[in-house]
Amino acid sequence: MPQQFIHEIRAFNRFYTNLIGALDYSRHLYLPYTLTESRVLYELAHRDEPEAADLRAELGIDAGYLSRLLAKFEKDGLVERGPSPRDPRRQRITLTPRGREAAELQEERSREAVGVLLSKVPAAERPRLTEAMRTVRTVLADARPTKPAEVRLREPGPGDLGWMVMRNAALYAAEYGWNADYEGLVARIVADFAEDHDPHLERVWIAELDGIPVGSVMCVRDDAPATARLRLLLVEPDARGHGIGDRLVSAVIAFAREQGYRELVLWTNDVLDAARRIYQRHGFVLTAEKPHRSFGRDLVGQDWRLSLHAEPA
Repeated sequence: MPQQFIHEIRAFNRFYTNLIGALDYSRHLYLPYTLTESRVLYELAHRDEPEAADLRAELGIDAGYLSRLLAKFEKDGLVERGPSPRDPRRQRITLTPRGREAAELQEERSREAVGVLLSKVPAAERPRLTEAMRTVRTVLADARPTKPAEVRLREPGPGDLGWMVMRNAALYAAEYGWNADYEGLVARIVADFAEDHDPHLERVWIAELDGIPVGSVMCVRDDAPATARLRLLLVEPDARGHGIGDRLVSAVIAFAREQGYRELVLWTNDVLDAARRIYQRHGFVLTAEKPHRSFGRDLVGQDWRLSLHAEPA
């Protein structure tokens, strides 16, 4: 690496650190909180339903340190902690009125400090300054190594079947406006599996992304001889784009073929475009369509079928 590049970057760091000190950031901007505590307050105030796992990933904070920091905030009456409605195993952090007031005070101090800095820069130079800062941020962000997302399929553990019911109901209500009738259907399907299934012929998969449950699918016996049925394919919206749906469907197909099923069938609705594209990519063929009124909506139900005689292309 050319030494002049390293020298210039280190010189800039020293200059900017001194500049921040000249603005007295360390003595009045963050007090009574440290820089890290102030950054966490900022993130809590600018996220919808923030969770501890997301803060750790975004800020690169050690889990133990973040836990102690949040415990301090909770003791000071700044936050409340509880299970996430999305996944009870995750922790949701909510700012209290006192915590929001503290975050707003930090925000006001920050704006004032930057205002003082800009007041010393001629007006004609301010666009050049901000553009240069944007360039630095963009170039370094592009150069920052990113860890590829880790996708893992596993068998369900305690609470996962209940999570499937909850997330199916919440997601389809949010995305398609389906009512509680759909939740009732999913609950019955999951309950039937939990109470009576053959582990050699039926199975559920939970998909994790970086250790967090984000998807699921089920393979069960159908009424027709030598036929398996794919049910309850689900991928969380913020986990889409990682091929999780394809991984789940591939797992069902491989399992059904290994267990000696001759056909794999499924029922879906025409509004589920993304799922339909996944089924088509894996060779499923549409065999029937029928309009129906279900879940509070007018829908078109679809039956899809995949022959398991031949190996997939």
